Amino acid sequence: MAIRTTLTAATAAVAATALAATAFTVPATAAGRSGEHEETRAAIEAVVEAGVPGVLAQAQDRHGTWNGTAGVADRETGRERLPRDRYRVGSITKTFVATVVLQLEAEGRLDLDDTVDRWLPGVVRGNGHDGREITVRQLLNHTSGIYNVTSDPGFQAKVFGPGFLQHRYDTWTPGQLVDLAMKHRPDFAPGTDWRYSNTNYVLAGMVIEKVTGRPYGKEVERRVLKPLGLRATSVPGTDPRMPKPSGRAYSTLMAGPHAPVHDVTELNPSLAWAAGEMVSDSADLQRFVRALLKGKLLPPRQMKELTTTVPVGEDMPSGRYGLGVSVQKLSCGTEVWGHNGGIHGSGSAMVATRDGRHSLALNVNGDWAGDMNAVVEAEFCG
Repeated sequence: MAIRTTLTAATAAVAATALAATAFTVPATAAGRSGEHEETRAAIEAVVEAGVPGVLAQAQDRHGTWNGTAGVADRETGRERLPRDRYRVGSITKTFVATVVLQLEAEGRLDLDDTVDRWLPGVVRGNGHDGREITVRQLLNHTSGIYNVTSDPGFQAKVFGPGFLQHRYDTWTPGQLVDLAMKHRPDFAPGTDWRYSNTNYVLAGMVIEKVTGRPYGKEVERRVLKPLGLRATSVPGTDPRMPKPSGRAYSTLMAGPHAPVHDVTELNPSLAWAAGEMVSDSADLQRFVRALLKGKLLPPRQMKELTTTVPVGEDMPSGRYGLGVSVQKLSCGTEVWGHNGGIHGSGSAMVATRDGRHSLALNVNGDWAGDMNAVVEAEFCG
């Protein structure tokens, strides 16, 4: 699940919205060819110095693959983070979901301008929400106006605040998540504005299941993971465990940078479902975003839909959002496409140039400090 969609969403923003480092300093190390990616190396070390336990970064460009690590994967053992470590990717899940929806459109099985009610009759109703007025496209680009379920105060307290320790293994159904959102007024009339809402992608997952008659995760596996050979990527469902190899994830549970730190590695990812439950590693994320931007997963018409963007607000004039992907112009003028994601104790970014030739995957294992966007800037502008 993500907090913000544009790539400037730092780890601090993850903590602020409870999705997705006590300030202590650990030795920083980086692995890579000498003399390369020095700015990126320094940026990930700065994230650790800001308090995040550990950082993983992997970049690919015309020179090959570079791996950078800083800090630790486990605060108790001191084990360093490893390039093949898997981690929860949060809202990067949305890019996989949007890809499946666009594939279904390419097959003529749905239309982006179908109403939500066409596929999920009566599901989006209440307090001004009306699925008869909202399209599938508006779910994918966050112009639906549907209330964001993770903004519900009760949900935040139970799932992201101190209540997490008691409820971390609870199972949430997609219907429960949508029903909770329907208890609130919509943010705006459909198509009139933009606001990030995890509810949109819970509904998109439900649409996939209605169209295909299969779990959305199985469609992601069949259509994206297997064709690309993404063996480290998974849709865990209700399994709270992390596959190996992996480190630990740490959170202050919305209590701020000086609060006690909790190990939040294990959790039931149904709390995020199609909005942010997936697990991956840096190599798989880069393979995915490169293949997507090079048109290997979608026909030209759907690629145009994917990359047709809308502005995301005055606070981020250089950022725009397409269908499950965002684009941001960096300080040097370079545009990068991809998505970020945050969930308990894990903040991630997956970005690449539009031609897919230069990419970066990034993860931090704490959600109370650090600026991931500085690492993106260092890699593409340094």
